Amino acid sequence: MKLAEALIQRADHRKRLDQLRERLVRIARVQEGDVPAEDPAVLLVEVERTAAGLTRLIQRINRTNSTTPLDNGRTIADAIAERDTLQLRHTIITSLIQAAITKQDRFTKSEVRFQSTIDVTALQRQADNLAQAYRELDTKIQAANWLVELID
Repeated sequence: MKLAEALIQRADHRKRLDQLRERLVRIARVQEGDVPAEDPAVLLVEVERTAAGLTRLIQRINRTNSTTPLDNGRTIADAIAERDTLQLRHTIITSLIQAAITKQDRFTKSEVRFQSTIDVTALQRQADNLAQAYRELDTKIQAANWLVELID
């Protein structure tokens, strides 16, 4: 199985667990004398089975990511950490830009005027560079996901 297929299965397992949780919550209480629409014990067994499968899958994905080289000796896990940090930095910079350019309407001359404390143009260039670096790294990671076999 390719790493990408395992990632898809991981997402499916998580969705399945969310659905099971919702179903369990719906049947946790019924009116006295009524019978729940589903047997909670059966659903709990399904939760345990799905969670165990998810655990095994995550362990295999983590093993694969931490041992598979991507480029320059960097593993897939290292690249994922870098990608996540690039995304975080981009989010911070774009939030700062938004805060600096938010228009303040003034209706009278006595109202306080606001001015930006940052160089929006330079920060926008930095945000664009971060976004490009993120896309390039994400593309490498995605390509590797379809080439690499999942480790047992």
